[in-house]
Amino acid sequence: MLTKALESLFYLPNIQAHNQRLKTLTDIERNSPPDRRTRLRPNKSEKLALGPLPELFGYNLRRAQVAVFQSFQAAVSPHDITPGQYGVLVMIKENEGLSQSDLGTAVGIDRSTMVAVIDRLESRGLVVRAPSPNDRRSYALRLSPEGEKLMDELTPRIQEHDQAMVGGLSAEEQAQLKDFLRRIVRGG
Repeated sequence: MLTKALESLFYLPNIQAHNQRLKTLTDIERNSPPDRRTRLRPNKSEKLALGPLPELFGYNLRRAQVAVFQSFQAAVSPHDITPGQYGVLVMIKENEGLSQSDLGTAVGIDRSTMVAVIDRLESRGLVVRAPSPNDRRSYALRLSPEGEKLMDELTPRIQEHDQAMVGGLSAEEQAQLKDFLRRIVRGG
């Protein structure tokens, strides 16, 4: 049951179209080994070999990530916020006064990248970077009033988007999927 549910999550609309095209393959093509599987290129008569990709977890996770990110962008399109920036804004909102260094560690972003992310959010007026009262060498981060307003608007939209992405899964399957993904992140 979960396998079908996971397939419905990972094989989103563009992949469903691909699967529909696979149904039109000849018996010889359909029965060929996975390393010789092909897919039709849109508007082209030639085919691309997928090799072992459809059987790899990483490939399927990446395809799912791309689909989720594309859907995320559509949900927040007028605001020009990436999933990573949203995550940073959430962490700052929930941990006012957090240092850039601690934030980078928490979200898994190196120091130079974190500085660039905060620079961009600060230039847009969403984040305020002030000297830390505890450490003169670092900055304490907080959302600006405009950042607070944006988060109040975005969070319900993103929660709705998130639920739409897993709408084909039962509550139990959603919990299992989160557990499986967390285990992968932890390394097993």
